Amino acid sequence: METKNGLRTDPDGQARCWWHGGHPDYLLYHDEEWGHPVTDDIRLFEKICLEGFQAGLSWLTILRKRENFRKAFAGFDFQQIARYGEAEVEVLLQDAGIIRHRKKIESTINNARRAIELAEEKGSLASYFWSFEPEVSERPSDFSYNTLSQVTQTPTSKALSKDLKKRGWSFVGPTTAYAFMQAMGLVNDHLQGCICRETVERKRAEFVRPG
Repeated sequence: METKNGLRTDPDGQARCWWHGGHPDYLLYHDEEWGHPVTDDIRLFEKICLEGFQAGLSWLTILRKRENFRKAFAGFDFQQIARYGEAEVEVLLQDAGIIRHRKKIESTINNARRAIELAEEKGSLASYFWSFEPEVSERPSDFSYNTLSQVTQTPTSKALSKDLKKRGWSFVGPTTAYAFMQAMGLVNDHLQGCICRETVERKRAEFVRPG
């Protein structure tokens, strides 16, 4: 398929961000999930954890294992994960369906415990995370490939990462935090000309922010 200025023209004749690469599952994720605003605490926790697992890997690898991760981690119900101990860690290390990385597994359990504390303090994870939606002044003046391909972290993602680390979270660096913000709709980084950009922008405009 023809790719120009970061836009890929797909068989349906529509232009999309290049990164889905024509993979059907990745294309569906691009069209129906990425950038759409999310307030569900379970989904927010899932995403921040999976972004941590992605470190050093491609998101497509994680996406294709996402259902396995959900089964292994109780649907990312952080109330349940917080009760995991060493026995559960050992079981997870034998699960070929996920990324068997001890520190990332232990991080997910730790972060579940921190998530409970955070939700109790802020009322919900959604209220906390959406308080880090960046000001318009921080966003680029255009959303071209040349601009967005250079943005891997921002002042807000650095602030979110720093605050989470202060609260005891792990595997939440500023690049991970920004990828989370992109996916969960705190920003809209679909390229200019992508079929999804206006749809996501409209959903963000209609979206009622928590808290």
